[in-house]
Amino acid sequence: MTAKKPKMTQKDDVAAVTTCTYWVPRKKRHCKMAANKESLFCGAHSPATEESKAVDAAAERIPCPLDPKHTVLKRKLAKHLTICNARDQASTLPYIVKNINAGEELENPLEDEINSKLRLHELEDTEFYSVIDKVQALYDKHVANSIEELHLQHATLEEPLGHEEYGQESRKHLVQASALLGILEHDQQLTDSTSFIEFGAGKGQLAYFLATALETQGLSHSQVVLIDRMSLRHKKDNKVTNKELVQRIRADIGDLKISALPELEQTKRNVALSKHLCGAATDLTLRCVLAHGAAPTDYILIALCCHHRCSWRSYVGQTWLQAAGLGHREFAIITKMVSWAVCGTGLSRERRKAMAEAHEELGEPPTQRLTREQREQIGYQCKRVLDQGRLEHLRANGFDASLKFYVPREITLENVVLIAKPMKS
Repeated sequence: MTAKKPKMTQKDDVAAVTTCTYWVPRKKRHCKMAANKESLFCGAHSPATEESKAVDAAAERIPCPLDPKHTVLKRKLAKHLTICNARDQASTLPYIVKNINAGEELENPLEDEINSKLRLHELEDTEFYSVIDKVQALYDKHVANSIEELHLQHATLEEPLGHEEYGQESRKHLVQASALLGILEHDQQLTDSTSFIEFGAGKGQLAYFLATALETQGLSHSQVVLIDRMSLRHKKDNKVTNKELVQRIRADIGDLKISALPELEQTKRNVALSKHLCGAATDLTLRCVLAHGAAPTDYILIALCCHHRCSWRSYVGQTWLQAAGLGHREFAIITKMVSWAVCGTGLSRERRKAMAEAHEELGEPPTQRLTREQREQIGYQCKRVLDQGRLEHLRANGFDASLKFYVPREITLENVVLIAKPMKS
């Protein structure tokens, strides 16, 4: 006689949970941290009970003052501040120089704070539409119909891309990495005695496949140098067979004096690349590789994204924008509108409802008079105008620079890559 399957108890259900069941509204998914023993939640999301509050009032978790994206036990705050990755760290390393690539200090820092708090729906019609008109004029003159398709792939990623079990998110990153390596191969940059410097390397997925390609082609005198300010777990570059091909440097790009980096003395050429540089990090990278005294950079390949995180101080296209009548305040307005290109209004359903109710008596704000299609088009034009300022800066520094669509929009809406090579004398 077959034994009956025992019924699952609530205790068994809890024991079966391996990851935290807390729903993270900001990321629209469950927390991925390991759940505590006999609990549905991890330490960061465990709800405090009346008993625990009575035993220890300091069990409360608070946002970290250095980086509010994570929390810390209130009673351990003092110790956490000494080891937090977001803390300012004094360094004696020759290649770490505080704010060396940050750009010139602003004459009026208070103005930057005021501009950062701008709200598009609070702007006067005249100012709002004036900025849009100037952006559209620059786009029509310098950008429209100038970006070509360049969809390539690299053989190194054929096997992982063939795995049908991979989800959409995993495949997206693999397709992007394959396209970037395909461009390097197409432009004959996969050569020996070359340092491939990946800025904002993160967990090193692109670096891993690049190092694999170098190893496959026998380019043993080349290397991949990863630059990232964070110390991350589960790094993909740790799985590279030939460990000598990969060097990881922990540094903020804004503080990196690339001419003092000893690893680059081992090779004859430098190639700067990145798959994900948020906003200002792209400008910091361009300042870094173009800095006075830095070794010549033979090629630049940067997949562009997150223009809403650009900053006026670091932005390299200031002079070009100012010549077109767009200054610090207009730049702040543009960086508020760029998100329309990838997320519509950029507002949650609750926020839109609250704004609609607040403006019933005051009249419709200018942002609400635009259709969603118009907002997406304006946001896209804002992104490309900011990128055009970067191209103008590179050209002024002796580079032949252009933008390309390197993957289809179905893969990612952030599908534009910046390519630059020194102009031939």
